[in-house]
Amino acid sequence: MNNPTIRFQNGAAYERYMGQWSQLVGQVFLDWLAAPTGQRWLDVGCGNGAFTEMLIEHAQPSEVHGIDPSEPQLGYARTRAALAQAQLLIADAMALPYPAQRFDVAVMPLVIFFVPDPARGVAEMRRVVRPGGWVGAYAWDMEGGGFPYAALQAAISAEGFPVPAAPSADASRLDVMLALWQEAGLEQVESRTITVERSFADFEDFWSTALGAPSVGGTLANMSETQRNAIRARLQKRLSADAEGRIRYSARANAIKGTVPA
Repeated sequence: MNNPTIRFQNGAAYERYMGQWSQLVGQVFLDWLAAPTGQRWLDVGCGNGAFTEMLIEHAQPSEVHGIDPSEPQLGYARTRAALAQAQLLIADAMALPYPAQRFDVAVMPLVIFFVPDPARGVAEMRRVVRPGGWVGAYAWDMEGGGFPYAALQAAISAEGFPVPAAPSADASRLDVMLALWQEAGLEQVESRTITVERSFADFEDFWSTALGAPSVGGTLANMSETQRNAIRARLQKRLSADAEGRIRYSARANAIKGTVPA
């Protein structure tokens, strides 16, 4: 059975599925990155603008650009009032459409594992950032079980169905990220893990959110009702609800930052 690909075609569904998770991690990441206000930012793989919106509020940039390969995602991002002045383009993370030293900060939130050649993506961020500027990223610890919907993936696999995989999942490992930043010639490289928790109203909230996933949503939709119910039952056994019926779920991301040599 072929491994299905992951396609990001619905910004609204992505907002519910992953946008809130990205912002939970992104807030901690931005505090840790500690870039001064008034900088020129590039958001590589900005998607539907969830993180971009937050960085505008948090970092008060003088200028913001975002690139992403998905027009539907960018279309949703353009509906955000906070992004009215942001420049959003369809582009490839491995071939950024900007001259050298164009930005003060370049970040890649929840994206590096989707880049076919992560080293090229990091090299491109370094290229477009000025000397002394910041290059950073955060990514779910995919191989370490940190993905927010790892329990769902496990339930699908247990029923014998393939789970869509990112092309460079190993790039989310902390040791691999450290090597990528160091090999790109970045300095003052630091890394950390970020653990966050999200609360779902009940199991139905978690399940309906997962159905909108760009990764496993299509896989679930193409199953028979019997197959889907088997996965649902298996997943429900794995997730414990509190006294109010809420599902509290933790996720873990790896984060890294470095500066371009002066």
